[in-house]
Amino acid sequence: MTRFVTKAAVAALVALPALAPAAAAQTQAGQAVDEKTGPVSFANVASVRLGGDPQHGGALITETQRSPLTPGQSQLGTDRVAVPKNDGERNTFGPNYEIDLGKYGDSSASPYPAGIASRDHQVVAALQTTHVPTAVAETNYALRDNGRKKPKPVDNTMLVLEGARSSVDCSGPGKVTGTATAARVWVRGEDDALKQVAMPASGTLSVTGLKMGSPTDVPQSDPAKTTSDLVVSRVSAFDQLIKQDGWRSGDVTAQAGWRVEITTHARDAKDTKLSDVQTTMVLGGVSCSIPKDFVALAGNGSGSGSTVQQPSVPTEVPAGYLGPQAAAPSDDLRLPLGFGLLGGGLLFGAVAIVLGRRRAARVVRSRGE
Repeated sequence: MTRFVTKAAVAALVALPALAPAAAAQTQAGQAVDEKTGPVSFANVASVRLGGDPQHGGALITETQRSPLTPGQSQLGTDRVAVPKNDGERNTFGPNYEIDLGKYGDSSASPYPAGIASRDHQVVAALQTTHVPTAVAETNYALRDNGRKKPKPVDNTMLVLEGARSSVDCSGPGKVTGTATAARVWVRGEDDALKQVAMPASGTLSVTGLKMGSPTDVPQSDPAKTTSDLVVSRVSAFDQLIKQDGWRSGDVTAQAGWRVEITTHARDAKDTKLSDVQTTMVLGGVSCSIPKDFVALAGNGSGSGSTVQQPSVPTEVPAGYLGPQAAAPSDDLRLPLGFGLLGGGLLFGAVAIVLGRRRAARVVRSRGE
């Protein structure tokens, strides 16, 4: 059986006591919401699942923001400009794919079509003064296949979501909303040209025959013969989010985000099929949840996920990856780590979760939808 190797590592979340006072400084006097059952929101800029089988594949989940227990917000730091961010994430994701999150240097380094300016992302999970949880994730996304080895970054770009915005608002049991929009969508199609395409108002966008490989090279595959199929859709169910265990739902939940599914058909130089490789991404995944008897407090502050003006919770919590010297034995089954509350808000550090044993990940052959 043909196999491809997905190197995975478990990130150890380090909760620094020094961050707690700063986090607490953002909170406002008053009764806190219940941590386990009260109103809550989450926001994540981009996460990836490798392989189609959750029991044997892997996942790379970037920092996730959680709303505080009292009015305030948690916002992703602007130093997160791409996935992967470092060598640890690259070892998990593989050498080929890269997700750009809006910010770039000069125009020669831009992965975006001409005219799309560099920008910072906005990824915020907030609890409004009314105790209404909201969240927003907004930026320009570009997915590159650097395995194409083109000299300009934009020539390796396969998908662009320009002005992508996902947001949720849980104002009451009968008033929860989740939306995902994009100003323009660009895809490098069968003719290998990056062009604007129409994204259906509902449903999916499907493009087949892209000249695109997989995140990690399949042995004996020929890039000239290998193609990929792309499906872009809006997140429509909570279970479609790629998330840590601590990212919870509630009695009433709204979710939003962009879901990107790629099936790579690896072939050798003789055009013989080797395997199908599945990769799933959620860009701008957000959710909010409230109890079934929730009633918003009187006052202003609901809607955008960024109305609250208190300072943000510190967003950088160091995450350590197991290096080669500390690699687990091949028969060691690693499980996701737990996560801790930091004063007024919760931050999940970037984490590469091993969902199976640390050995070559099983290639998942596609099954017809």
